[in-house]
Amino acid sequence: MTELVQLNIKEAIELLKKRDISAVELTEAHLKQAEAGNAKYNAFTEITRDYALAQAQASDARYAENKARIIDGIPVAVKDLYCTKGIETASCSKILEGFKPEYESTVTSQLFSNGGIMVGKTNMDEFAMGSATTNTPKGNVINPWQRKSDAKALVAGGSSGGSAAAVAARQAMGSLGSDTGGSIRQPAAFTGTVGIKPTYGRCSRWGMIAFASSLDQAGVFTRSVYDAALLLEAISGHDPKDSTSANLPVPPFTEAVAQSVKGKRVGIPKEYVLEGMPDEINKLWQQGADWLKAAGAEVVEISLPHSKYALPAYYIIAPAEASSNLARYDGVRYGLRVSPPKGSINDMYEATRAAGFGDEVKRRIMIGTYVLSAGYYDAYYTKALKVRRVIANDFKKAFEKVDVILTPATPSPAFAIGENTDDPVKMYLNDVFTVTANLAGLPGISVPAGMSSDGLPLGLQIIGNIYDEMSALTFAAEIERAANFKYL
Repeated sequence: MTELVQLNIKEAIELLKKRDISAVELTEAHLKQAEAGNAKYNAFTEITRDYALAQAQASDARYAENKARIIDGIPVAVKDLYCTKGIETASCSKILEGFKPEYESTVTSQLFSNGGIMVGKTNMDEFAMGSATTNTPKGNVINPWQRKSDAKALVAGGSSGGSAAAVAARQAMGSLGSDTGGSIRQPAAFTGTVGIKPTYGRCSRWGMIAFASSLDQAGVFTRSVYDAALLLEAISGHDPKDSTSANLPVPPFTEAVAQSVKGKRVGIPKEYVLEGMPDEINKLWQQGADWLKAAGAEVVEISLPHSKYALPAYYIIAPAEASSNLARYDGVRYGLRVSPPKGSINDMYEATRAAGFGDEVKRRIMIGTYVLSAGYYDAYYTKALKVRRVIANDFKKAFEKVDVILTPATPSPAFAIGENTDDPVKMYLNDVFTVTANLAGLPGISVPAGMSSDGLPLGLQIIGNIYDEMSALTFAAEIERAANFKYL
C-alpha cells in the first residue's frame, strides 16, 4: 500500500487501466495516509472514508466495463468552501458549523462525474481570508516541509493550506483549492506542489462559498504539471447556473505539457524586483528565465507600471465584496444562532455574528463596510475599481509583446507559525506577486523550481493571457523539466 501513495495521477491511471491496481486499493492507501498524518498536519476537517470507498467501487466497476472516465479512481481532497451534498461545508467558520448542503457545487459535481474520489474536506482560512491557514477554528495547518536550521512548525500558506498540505504529504493525489488573491499559488510555492488558478470564468463558482465574487476562482493542486492540466480539464466548463462562467469549449490542457516553448516570448516585469527581497528568490527567477531561454524561448523585459497599486486596490475591492457576501450570515436561516435573553432581532444578529466570525473576517467586514459607506465609496471603492482596470490594461499591452509572464510566486519561502501572523499588513504582502492575476482575471500557475538555503521549496509563477492556460502550462512544464524538483 505504501508505494501507491508515491504514484502521481498519470502513473496511477495507467496502472488502473491495465488492472494492475484497483481504485479501492489506491483510495484505501490514501485514506490510511490521511488518517495517519492528520494529527500531525491537520490538513483535513473531515475524512470521508465511507463516501470515498463507495466512489472507488463505482470506479472499479467502470474500469471493468471499459467505461472509465478521465480521472476515474483518483483520490482528491476538497477545500471546505465547496458545497458537498450531505457533507458538512462550513468554510471553516463557526457561523456555518453543522451546515450540510442539499446540493453539490458544480466543480465537485464535475470532479465526481469524471471519476474523481473525495478523500475528505480540507482545512482553510475562515471564508478563505488569510495567507497561512492559521485563521481557522479547526487549528493551524502544518506544512509537511521543515527547515534545516530548526524544527519549528511552518505554515502551509493560505487560504488553501489544507489542500496544499494534503497533496504535499501524499494524503491525496490532487486537491481542489480556490484563489482570490493567490490562495492556490502561494500555498503551492510554500509546500512544493503545483498550483494553478485558471482564467476567471473557466470554472464555475456555483456552490462555492463566496469571499469576493469578482475575484474568486476554483483551481487545483497536484505533484506534476501534467496532473494539474488533467485535473483542471476535469473541473472546467461552462455552467448556465453561474452568470460569470465562460461559454467556451475546454481545451485539451494535457496536450500543452508536451509542446515546445521554442520561438515563444516570455516577459520579465521590471516592477516585480522588490527592495529587500531575498537574494535566493531573485537568483531562482533569473534561473527560470535562463532555463526558458535555453529551451528556445525569447526573454523580454516588460513593464507593468501600475503593479505597485495592486495590493492596495485588492484590499479595498476584496473586503468590500466580502462585507456584502457575508451579510447573509445572520443566524436566521442556517448555521449558528445566538439569541440573547429578552434581546431584539438586532441583538440576535449582533450576538450571532460576534460569536460566529473570527478576527480576520471581522477585520475585513469592517474595512469593506467602511469603503462602501456614504462619503467614502467614491474615494476608495470607485477609485480601486479604476485602478483595477488600469492594471488589466497593463497586462493587455504586455501580452501584445509576449506569450506569458514569468515572476516569483512568493517573496519568501514558508515561515514559521507565529513569525508573521501577528502583523496583518505583513501577511497581506505574501500575495504581492499573485494578486495582479486575480485583479486582471488571468490564469496563473506556480511550479516548484528550487530550494532555499534552509531546505524549503521555492516556486516560480507563470501568468498567461486570458483563456490561454495552454501557453502557461507549456512554459510551466518546461520549468518543471529543467528544475527536476524532488517532491516530498
